[in-house]
Formats: sequence, C-alpha cells, structure tokens
Amino acid sequence: MAHTQLTAELVVDGRAPRTPALSPDGRWVAYVVAPGGQAGDHPVSELWVAAADGTGSPRRLTSGEAHDSAPRWAADSVVVYFLSDRAERGTAQVHRVGLVDGVVQALTSWSGGVSGHLPLADPDLVVVIAADEPSAEDERRARERDDARVWGERVRPDRLRLLDVRSREVRTPDGFGNRHVVEVARRPDDGTLAVLTWSTPDVDPGLVDPGLHLLDPDGGGTRDLGPAAADASSLVWWSADDGWHLAYVAKTPPTLVGGHAVLDVAVPVSGPVGEHRNLTAGLTCCPIHLVQVDTGPPLALVADGLDTAIHRLDPVGPDFVEVYRVHGLAMSLTTNRHGDAVAAVLSTSYEPQNVHAGPTRGPLTRLTDLRPELRDIRWGVQERLSYEASDGLTLDGLLILPAGRSREDGPFPLVTLVHGGPYDRHDDRLKLGWFPSGQGLATAGYAVFLPNPRGGKGHGHDFAVRVAGAVGLEEWTDICAGIDLLVADGVADPDRLGIGGWSHGGFMAAWAVGQTDRFRAAVMGAGISDWGMLAATGEEGPFESALGGSSGWEGTGPHRHDRLSPISYASGVRTPVLILHGEDDTNVPVSQAEFFHRALRRFGVEHTYVVYPREGHRIRERNHQLDVLRRTRAWFDRWLG
Repeated sequence: MAHTQLTAELVVDGRAPRTPALSPDGRWVAYVVAPGGQAGDHPVSELWVAAADGTGSPRRLTSGEAHDSAPRWAADSVVVYFLSDRAERGTAQVHRVGLVDGVVQALTSWSGGVSGHLPLADPDLVVVIAADEPSAEDERRARERDDARVWGERVRPDRLRLLDVRSREVRTPDGFGNRHVVEVARRPDDGTLAVLTWSTPDVDPGLVDPGLHLLDPDGGGTRDLGPAAADASSLVWWSADDGWHLAYVAKTPPTLVGGHAVLDVAVPVSGPVGEHRNLTAGLTCCPIHLVQVDTGPPLALVADGLDTAIHRLDPVGPDFVEVYRVHGLAMSLTTNRHGDAVAAVLSTSYEPQNVHAGPTRGPLTRLTDLRPELRDIRWGVQERLSYEASDGLTLDGLLILPAGRSREDGPFPLVTLVHGGPYDRHDDRLKLGWFPSGQGLATAGYAVFLPNPRGGKGHGHDFAVRVAGAVGLEEWTDICAGIDLLVADGVADPDRLGIGGWSHGGFMAAWAVGQTDRFRAAVMGAGISDWGMLAATGEEGPFESALGGSSGWEGTGPHRHDRLSPISYASGVRTPVLILHGEDDTNVPVSQAEFFHRALRRFGVEHTYVVYPREGHRIRERNHQLDVLRRTRAWFDRWLG
C-alpha cells in the first residue's frame, strides 16, 4: 500500500474544530473550524452546525472570510450568537445567525470591539463584555501621538453591558467599579448573573486578585461576594438543599503552584458568603473546566493520566463521579440544559481532532471529518509508558516509534519532547502540530519520548505542587529515568539523543544542556533562561516567582531562582542549541532567549538563534509554523543523523 508523505505543509494547513456549543435542546452542535496556520494579517475561521445525533452532513453557516468565534445558542435553540470581525478586521462584534434561514445579522458596532457575550433567557437580551469606547480625548491623544502611558492611569477594563437586541441599545450597569470583567454565568431560575472580575486588565496582578459578584439584569442591582481563588475560571451555578451555589476552577489554595481544584461557595439570599470549599481535594486527577447544567449538578472535564474523563458533581458527597472516559484528549466540553447529552472535541492516538457528541455516559459519535488527507499517513506506533522515578514516584508518558518500525528494530535516535506549563501534560492523542510534533519526527525516522514528569497535570494537586520552588530538579531526574529505561530496553541509541520543548519544555531543554552533555542537540522554544528576570517581566510574574522560589528584589542574593536558572550553568554547555522565540511574547519575553543566546555566544557554543516577528508565546503565522517544523527537523537531522 502506498503511503502519503507527511510534509510540514500537511501539518500546518490542516483544519481543526474549536469551541463546540450544544444547543439547549440537545439537537444541534455549533462549532468553529479554523486552519492551523494564519496566512494573512488576521486569522480566519468559519461557523458550522451539525446534528448532534450524527444524521445528515454538517452545514457551514458563515463564509470563512473573517474571524468567526465563540458560538452561543439562544434559549430557543434556533439562533446562534457569535463574534465576528467581518465589518472591521481585528475588531470583533456580536452577530447572530438563524438556523433555518441562515441570515447573519450584526448586533453591535462597538468602537474598540467586543471580547465576550452571553445570550440570556430573555430572547431580546444579550450580555456583552467590552471596554469603554474611546473618548474624544483618547482619539486626540492617538491622533497627535500624545500617548505617554502611565501605569494605573487611563485603564480601560472590560465592563459588563446589556444589549437590547430589538433597539440595539446598550446599557452598562454600575456596581463593579473599575474591575475587569472576565466571565459571566446565568442562574437558571431567575436569571441572576454571577460575574467573575479581576482587579485590573493586567494578568499580573489581575489573575491573583479575582472577585465574585452578582447582578440582577432586570433591576441592575449588584452584590459583591468577595474574593475568589487565584486563576479562577469556569464559573457555574448549581442548586443544593441549602440553596444556590457557585462553583469554579482555580489553583488549589493557598499556593500559586500545583493542581487546579473545583471550589464551591454557597450563595445565601442575603449576607456574606461562606468559605470556598475544595470539592476535589485528594483526587489523583485534575479538573480542567466546569459545564453548567440548568436542571442538575454541573459536569466537569477532568485530566486523568493520559486520558480525559467527564465527571458529574455528586451533591451528597461532595465529590465528582466519573461518568464517561475518553482514551486520549477531550476538550471544550459542552452540554444541553438537562446535562444528559454532551459534545466535545476529541483526539486519540491516531485520530485527529474532531467534534463528537452523544449521551453524557457515552458512547460519543464523531460528527466531523476535518482531516481526510491524513488517512494514508503511516504513523509511528504510539505506546503508553509507566515507570518509576528515582524516589519511587509512579510516572507515565508516551513513546512513539519510527513509522514502520518496531522495538526490535532499535536502537533508534531518540528525541525527548518536554511539555509546557509545567502544569500541562502529554495526553494520548495524535501528536501532530507545529511544535512539538511527535509524529512528525517519528515519520522522519526518530523515536520520540513524551514524558510526564512531576509538576504536570493529570495526577492531582500533590503531584503538581512538587515543583514549587524546585523547577528543574526532580522533574529533570524524572525525565532522565525515562530516557535511561528506553536506552536499557534497546529502543534509544545513547549516542544519538536529542531534547526539545516549548515554553516550560524550552526551559527544560536549556536546563538539560547545562546539566549533562549526553544530548547531541537541543531545541529551546520560547524557553526560560532566568527565573528571576521572568518573575519581573513575564505577564504571570507571581506564578513564575513561586516556581523559581524567589524574586530578584528579595535582597542581594544569591537567590533560590539563581540555582534553578539555566543561565547559571551556561558556561558548561557543550550541546548545540536551536533557540526559537516570538518577538512579541509577553508570557516568556524574548529577553529570555536573548540572554541565553548571548551566554552561548560568550562561551563559543554552537547554536542558532531565531526570532519570529509579530509572534507571541504561540507561533500563529503559517510561514513561521513551517519554519519551526523544517528548522527543528533539520537541526536534529544535522546532529543526530
């Protein structure tokens, strides 16, 4: 049988589904389809709809000439609201499209654009989240370039607004001050809105200073419920014997490093709320996000080892009980109003991402077929690994063998790809993307090791919190234990080892070459070289400080983060390093790459330093994604042969 060759173009030009939304009556799934790489100045995407039972063919609702996103169903299940920048590229407005007539209508023309929306039970009322429109003074300052930026002045937080669809009138309830609105959830019985805010639009300190509020959309009255835990998201209502509760996902208090938890607070009719209870304490899995069910307890999507599971809250527990398991990746879970049907984006070992739907307890039916061009690719065999760390901690990961080869054909050149985060994971999905591309390397003849060291997602808070103030230590020996196992098993050639990763994976690659010369090549993608500098300049500074163990303003040093920073070991690097970074990265600023580049240049280490203009922490432009894939492949080919 002839096999299709996997090219870089085939990887980045593929189309993937995003943000499915199941209609309240459970009959339809609306979803977005977008290409992997952005070809022009602005992204493009299309809105589609499919029957949830898999009958008939999916139907495209928008043309794909603009960036259409965030589908939300009206209560009647016949109208879809969504965001689109079709009127002005780069500026999103609220639109709606009828399921029957297919007519698209623009509902807002808000100067500066809209960042979020939520249709309410009243068919003529929609929540709109948007910053204030520029004033005449703002326009003058921009026109005359009288635009000095003073921290704390002229802050433009996103505000909650209510759009009357009939009159197009937008009103802005008062009650949240200058707090930045990030999320809204509607209570099923009377429409009361729960609102999640930050103290400021800046991630630091906004993400560590969230608050909860209530809003009556009819009368406009507001109520402050006090602070929420850091990194709060995924707000849902649910009803218990003692009344209404709010639940959300956040970092497990009181730490900024560790696993996520589901926190829950009862909302009395009046007076202060009680403590925020951890409903997932002690679980050896990690909640990803919650989904509100209007007539019952919420659902939760949970990372569990290499798999993903759907759980349901048991109000008697309190506990979450597994109701369905996906052997691989599931994301963007959505449900109908009764919680007895779900839709999600799924991917398994050899199957790309597609929309699936079905009963909450399964089975789920595939509704889309977005990558038919991949059917004739011969993938490398993808194995699940389970092994012990040096201290006995049980670890997991994946091994992808070279395409068409078996273990008996080894040893092979081995590339270890470390995931980001560190609170992330390698799940058992099809490993194909602009970076890391495990199957891309496997089809080129490499064995690929995808480890899940301590600090990651999928094994509970206690597993994840082990890297607090200790990045690069035991998580590094966890990775080494897996490599040693593959060498001992005859899979990996000890003389042809490579390592790479993006973000925290890029940090681990930079860390590795400062600890050992066993690797013949390394790829540092958007990686960290100095934790102190990252805590001071990265957008998630408090979290980085907690990972690195200290901040540079804590006295004259030496600091804890100096011991944990790859830059401190640069004088010992002998391994050739490929450094890749986005020029406009605010998560891990490009200064991290520049620092490591200058150190390697100072010590005469073979390396290549590549900066991608206009790119942030993730590489989005098509030509840049192609460059990452080709350059990474060529780098390992050069040094591992």
